[in-house]
Amino acid sequence: MADVVKEAVSQLQENLTENTNNGTSRPPATPEGMAVAYGSLVIMALLPIFFGSFRSVRHHKEQKESGEKPETMSHKDAAMFPLIASVALFGLYIFFQIFSKEYINLLLTGYFFFLGVLALCHLLSPVISSLVPAAIPNIPFHLHFTRGGPEASEDIINYQFSSHDVVCLIFCSIIGAWYLIKKHWVANNLFGIAFAINGVELLHLNNVVTGCILLCGLFIYDIFWVFGTNVMVTVAKSFEAPIKLVFPQDFLEQGLAANNFAMLGLGDIVVPGIFIALLLRFDNSLKRNSNTYFYATFVAYFLGLMATICVMHIFKHAQPALLYLVPACLGTPLSLALVKGDIKAMFQYEDHPSEKQPEAAEDKTSKKEK
Repeated sequence: MADVVKEAVSQLQENLTENTNNGTSRPPATPEGMAVAYGSLVIMALLPIFFGSFRSVRHHKEQKESGEKPETMSHKDAAMFPLIASVALFGLYIFFQIFSKEYINLLLTGYFFFLGVLALCHLLSPVISSLVPAAIPNIPFHLHFTRGGPEASEDIINYQFSSHDVVCLIFCSIIGAWYLIKKHWVANNLFGIAFAINGVELLHLNNVVTGCILLCGLFIYDIFWVFGTNVMVTVAKSFEAPIKLVFPQDFLEQGLAANNFAMLGLGDIVVPGIFIALLLRFDNSLKRNSNTYFYATFVAYFLGLMATICVMHIFKHAQPALLYLVPACLGTPLSLALVKGDIKAMFQYEDHPSEKQPEAAEDKTSKKEK
């Protein structure tokens, strides 16, 4: 009888071990797999900043030519942003603790599906338009809805597109459907990269002071929520949406079916990225035919990201990337500006100068004439 019991117990243990290996446990990542994963994350972080910065220069020129005056972030907005982000982050954490994360992620998946398709369309439209066969004519369309009479009409929708844009929308919708159904990490990264490039291109810091306030505030925010609590890590692992870039550490063994992911949040790309893009526009304003501040800070961002990965690998603990990225991205251009004598010009530069500055200049010149 005892032999039968022992055999049953041993059989049960074998079944439990097999179920565990097939279920939640994951094989430890190999050094080669980790190198591929983190190297891929670094490349995926650098590309949106590089291309998004040059796209932001073009977008800035288009705004100036059209006379558009976009809403810019004030010093107060930059100071309040970390507090608002903290409330939103803690709110998500509470939601995940109270409600089932499956239902929350279902809503978020649908929301980010539409945003991701639009972001991907904005990014790929020129590329896909050039690849569309000549047999498909490029027919322009104009979607225009107004409210009110002909004398006092108000535009509700005023959108121009072409048949090639429709082809692009269909293609991006197929990728969106792939993400919606499979939640595959490749589809997640395509949406994440599109979000990052669009963010760096379209989100403009008007001046360096605003950027310094924003980065310093988020520097404290990131340290507190990663080292002080488990809120950031919990939300990042529970949040199934393309707000992070992921790459499997077991890619060499499992291929596209791998599932042991290393991750990098989009905030660690977009927030420093919009500051680096501002420096590129500042370089262009100097008209020296060089992008010294942009390239120097771009390299500093790369080194800061590598420092984050090294410390995380050594201490085996999640690291707030902005702890290393903010000093690198602020210290490098400010030190370089002090050496080159551009510190005053850097702090005076504005993408969209306020109307008060010309008036103040006129007052000074009039006083000098008197």
